[in-house]
Amino acid sequence: MTRSEKEKMLIGEPYLCMDPELVEERLKARQLVYDFNQSKPEDEELRKRILDQLLGKHYNAFIEPNFRCDYGSNITVGKNFYANFDCIMLDVCKIEIGDDVLLGPGVHIYTASHALDPIERSKGVEFGIPVKIGNRVWIGGNVTILPGVTIGDNAVIGSGSVITKDVDANVVVAGNPAKFIKHIELNKK
Repeated sequence: MTRSEKEKMLIGEPYLCMDPELVEERLKARQLVYDFNQSKPEDEELRKRILDQLLGKHYNAFIEPNFRCDYGSNITVGKNFYANFDCIMLDVCKIEIGDDVLLGPGVHIYTASHALDPIERSKGVEFGIPVKIGNRVWIGGNVTILPGVTIGDNAVIGSGSVITKDVDANVVVAGNPAKFIKHIELNKK
C-alpha cells in the first residue's frame, strides 16, 4: 500500500512538503489565520468561528492575535486554553494540549523537522514528531518547544526557555536548553 504524502506526514515518516494536497491545505490554513489576525479586538465571535474551522479540536480556546500555524487541523486543545500574542504552532504532526494551559507571548511549538543530510534537505524532504502538553501547564513568554517533547501535568516552563527533551509533571524548568529548577508542591485543598 502506497501512502500519500499527507499520511506519511501525519505518522512521522519523511514526506515531500510541496505535495499539492499539502500546499492546498497550508494555503487554506493561512487564509483562516490571516482572517483571524486581521479581525478587530471586539470580533470575539468571528475569531471563535475561525478557530472552529482551523483547529482540529478545541473547547472555547482563547488565542490572541497574531497566531500562526501550518495546518491547524493537527492541533487539539483542552478546556480553558489561553495563548498570548504571537504564538506559533508548526503542526505537521499532532500538537495535543490539555486543560487549563496558559501560554505566554511568543511561545513557539514545533513538530516539523528536516533531514540532517543536506542533499535530502534540499529535496524538500521533511518529517515531524508530535508534541504533547499535559493539564494545568504554564509556559512563559518566548519559550520554544522542539519536536517530540512531552510536558507533564502542572509543569511550569520559565520564560525564554528552549525545551529540547521531555519535562516531568510537577516541576519547574528553565534555560537554554531547559534544566530542572525545582519540584512543585501541590496544594491539596
